Amino acid sequence: MNLLKLSWKNLTNKPLNMLLSLVLFGLGVGLISLLLVLNDQLQEKFEKNLAGVDLVIGAKGSPLQLILSSMYHIDAPTGNIPIKAATPFLREGHPIIETSIPLSLGDSHRGFRVVGTEPEILDLYNARIAEGQMWGKTMEVVAGAAVADELALKIGDTFKSSHGFDQNEDLIHEDAESFIIVGILAPTGSVIDQLLLTRFSSPWAVHEHEHEDEEGHNHEEDDPDHEGHSHEDHDHEGHDHGDSEHRHDHSSGNAEPYPEDLLAYKDKQITSILVKFKGHNIQALNMQRAINENTEMQAATPAIEINRLYALMGTGTKALRWLAIVIIIVSGLSIFISLYSSLKERRYELALMRVMGASRGRLLALIILEGLLLAVLGYLLGMALSHGAMYLLADQMKETYQYTFSWTNFLVEEAYLLGGALLIGLVAALIPALQVQGMDISDTLADG
Repeated sequence: MNLLKLSWKNLTNKPLNMLLSLVLFGLGVGLISLLLVLNDQLQEKFEKNLAGVDLVIGAKGSPLQLILSSMYHIDAPTGNIPIKAATPFLREGHPIIETSIPLSLGDSHRGFRVVGTEPEILDLYNARIAEGQMWGKTMEVVAGAAVADELALKIGDTFKSSHGFDQNEDLIHEDAESFIIVGILAPTGSVIDQLLLTRFSSPWAVHEHEHEDEEGHNHEEDDPDHEGHSHEDHDHEGHDHGDSEHRHDHSSGNAEPYPEDLLAYKDKQITSILVKFKGHNIQALNMQRAINENTEMQAATPAIEINRLYALMGTGTKALRWLAIVIIIVSGLSIFISLYSSLKERRYELALMRVMGASRGRLLALIILEGLLLAVLGYLLGMALSHGAMYLLADQMKETYQYTFSWTNFLVEEAYLLGGALLIGLVAALIPALQVQGMDISDTLADG
């Protein structure tokens, strides 16, 4: 019988001891592996979705919340800002700003966010239209690849948005005009895959319908008061209706109610602005402080806030990692105790093997192989626990945040983890193995 089979039979001779060692070892390895996989995928998503954005401008509040809501779309916005106040950062020809992308947030469809913005947002994420075309009118939508896949959307489909980001049928804008899908993006692996992108004016149109219904306004063409009706002095979640010159003819599906540039609507509001600088000179570096100190708005640097988030997460991650290390050490002790106690019971058997011609080196290899077998099996159990847990977490995180996490990604660090597991198995088996080396055959056989 070869050493591998003999080692396996020796281990399975006491299945409960073997099971205890495996469970402890698997828990430690699995926890470390899970932390590695989670951290790797979170960092990948955070870094990829930075999209070269240097600054985010929005309403006063938590800067981290502003970044998470405007760039990662996993938090509620801090509020809205008036276009009049934001105009200096949106106009063309700014000496410092290369690109500024306005965002209007607040509505969603079946958990996916509807974002009022401008077509230049596609350039931030190197996105392109895979099917259909870019929106040209209010209420036209370009769907991200993940949204289209999850909701089985196709060109020409329509939907009504819901207020807020929860899937609540009571919050659907039933009386508002329907959005229509005119384009679908190719997959990018970034946050834009999770969004429903539309013209900046679409959120205003949705809420104008709502206010008009609340006020009991009549939209029929033959209403004598309709021709001179304007939408000023109404406000909903910061989306007021601008100057009286911008009338919305609801009776015509072909008329574009917001034909002008965004900056023409001084009295309306947006949620935030994504800013890319032309260069990182002293003026650019000082812009954040100038906005925070001299305006009613807030500016936040994505890289700084994400590093702060890493720091907050790092404390808990380190604690879990140390817990996993302690579990692995305890499992190593368990392997040692199991082999040591087994050795006492098998001394007579091992002495007989020596009499029958087994060398000291063969017995040494036998004990060490048992320790290594336990380590390998514990490692495999840990990998199964880690990636099984990742599979469950991926489904939950996708349901909550619409982000896709993979349980099939294996890291190079996990191979290093195997090396560490084998080292622990070797060390745990070394003392019992050395005891076999120094065993006196005659005394052992005499003691029977």
